[in-house]
Amino acid sequence: MTRRLFAGFVVALIPLVAEVVMVATGAASGGTACASLAALTIPTITIKSATAVAAGPFTPPSGNGNAMTLPAFCRVEATARPTSDSDIKFEVWIPPAEAWNGKFEGVGNGGYSGAIGYAAMAAGLRRGYAVASTDTGHAGDDMKFGQGHPEKIVDWAYRAIHVTAEASKLIVHNNAGRFPEHAYFNGCSTGGHQALSEAQRFPEDYDGIIAGDPASNRIRQTFGFLWSWNTSHYKDGSPIIPPSKLSIITKAAVDACDALDGLKDGIIDDPRRCHFDPGKLLCKSGGDESNCLSAPQVEAVRKIYEGAKNPRTGEQIFTGWPRGSEGFGDNAIQSWRQYIVDPQEPMRVGFFKYFLFHDPNWDPRTIDWDRDLAYAEQKMPWMSAVEKDLTPFRKHGGKLLMYTGWADPVVPPQDTVAYYDGVVKTMGGLEKTREFYRFFLAPGMGHCSGGPGPNQFDTLTALEQWVEKGVAPEKLIASHSTGGKVDRTRPLCLYPQVARWKGTGSTDDAGNFMCVTEAPTTPIRKTTAGGR
Repeated sequence: MTRRLFAGFVVALIPLVAEVVMVATGAASGGTACASLAALTIPTITIKSATAVAAGPFTPPSGNGNAMTLPAFCRVEATARPTSDSDIKFEVWIPPAEAWNGKFEGVGNGGYSGAIGYAAMAAGLRRGYAVASTDTGHAGDDMKFGQGHPEKIVDWAYRAIHVTAEASKLIVHNNAGRFPEHAYFNGCSTGGHQALSEAQRFPEDYDGIIAGDPASNRIRQTFGFLWSWNTSHYKDGSPIIPPSKLSIITKAAVDACDALDGLKDGIIDDPRRCHFDPGKLLCKSGGDESNCLSAPQVEAVRKIYEGAKNPRTGEQIFTGWPRGSEGFGDNAIQSWRQYIVDPQEPMRVGFFKYFLFHDPNWDPRTIDWDRDLAYAEQKMPWMSAVEKDLTPFRKHGGKLLMYTGWADPVVPPQDTVAYYDGVVKTMGGLEKTREFYRFFLAPGMGHCSGGPGPNQFDTLTALEQWVEKGVAPEKLIASHSTGGKVDRTRPLCLYPQVARWKGTGSTDDAGNFMCVTEAPTTPIRKTTAGGR
């Protein structure tokens, strides 16, 4: 057994390949029948079942998604116990030999939710992948799972994804008679956090990684949630900003900053250039009317934009949320509602109650900005994935594709940009970084999807082309749909390039845009969008 020291924890890396007990002869040429995989022996892994599932309807276990129609596959249910307090459930789905594309895909999770991602697995299976997903070692989204169980927190933070990758590739090998030719990881939000964690901690697990809207600055983001809640709620926990006013704020911000990129198209191209002041919405009567903001509401919005700061020193602890992310549509997650306004206590306050201070009655108003952040980062550094030196991943030959929405109301895009800029500085400059790590921003896109901007694009095909054929993506073509019909396409450009209209043709057609590099102060000719 080899061992690796990481962030204060010793992680056992078992050479599983040498210790797998083959359950059938001839595995190298024909593999093992699906049902026989139940007898497979892998250290720390228990295989619950291995079942051949016929093509047709498949209904995930209760509460884990809707019924779906799938091609035939071998379904393996297993549990990993890398520590005495671990109970990491995962599934591996393997297509028949004639349908398998020879590749493996691990898919990510959302939030702190302990749930296998059946929908994401189904998408990979339909593309011919052998796929795997894990519940990260617990059930549900309630952070009480970590109270008195530090190893379960580590499992959620990074270990479960790594253990699942190792074991799943072995299971695929036994069924197919060969290892996958390429391994990919695909995740957004917490899945994006997991993606960056894999690149940083276990660079040999995957050849290609997709990190969407990565919540990887986990500790500081949680402090950011607490800051935003404290500044936007009264002492009794009621919100200062009514949910009904969020769309008013967004409309005013877009009206003020929409045309900064030269097009009047309902999208803020780069919120960092937008300096909309919510004070412009102050109720002239000095009261609190439905179509304007009261003085306390104006101040709360300003503080959310500014982000968490040490009240004593003014030090920026975490970036604020971008202008244009306040609220659009009726989807609560695509607004400030779910993570800032609606909760009766700060979102993810369980981090403080159950992970950090071990006090279920901890009062978020008692936060000590001088000491508590330093304590959290010293005690639980593995909760985040912010290492900027990706040399081991680059040496492995790995490729990393990252994206985020400029209107993300959950994971502020400014923080994601800052991480990439830090990697560029650490890895020797933009061109050297682009050799293995490319970043795309989607103006007007919310959290992982949604929003008024183009928000649907195929990252996996782009990554396959890069890993397998050496064709690095220069841009991604994104689409926006209304009522199931595509009504706009735009290129998402390789950061720091931006998409600019060529001056002719519909502004709803990606073919009429080019990706350019421009200085932040470059004057832009203002035009009016057409073609809608």
